[in-house]
Amino acid sequence: MKNSDDPKSNKSKMTKNETSTEETTEHSNKESPVEVMPGLEELLKKSELVATEHHDAWLRAKADSENIRKRAQTDIANAHKYAIENFSTELLTVMDSLEAALAVENATVENFKNGMELTLKQLTSAFEKFNIKVINPDGEKFDPHQHQAMSTVDSDLSPNTVVHVMQKGYVLNDRIIRPALVTVSKTKDT
Repeated sequence: MKNSDDPKSNKSKMTKNETSTEETTEHSNKESPVEVMPGLEELLKKSELVATEHHDAWLRAKADSENIRKRAQTDIANAHKYAIENFSTELLTVMDSLEAALAVENATVENFKNGMELTLKQLTSAFEKFNIKVINPDGEKFDPHQHQAMSTVDSDLSPNTVVHVMQKGYVLNDRIIRPALVTVSKTKDT
């Protein structure tokens, strides 16, 4: 009978056990692969690749925003430069009418008057087309936002009433471009 305490027999048992454990491990590796952590170099390469992609995307976005900014500046400059182009085109017909009137050699006063009336109609039409309205406050209450008082006079009218319009004013889209120059009434001194 063999003694179980015998070192040789234990060694042979351990070898058999270790062998069977190794076989089991190899067998289990073949069935379900164990995930192996990538090495530091591989992780670094991956991170550098991602960083490069993000940097390229950032550069493209920066260039796009710069192009948009430059395009917007150009559009604004052109808008300022050519804002009155349509209005100017309308005024050309008025200029043509005035030049045609001056080109007539033997015109009578009546012809000049008729030509001036037609030219005024053209100009009024151009103003209406571009929403320029006349401020003619004769007989109205004085409004310092639309009128500029040049003088005051004694009058039977109620105080602060426009007595006389020296120069008409004009409004462009609800914005005063020139106030009306007026004379305003004041109470009579007794």
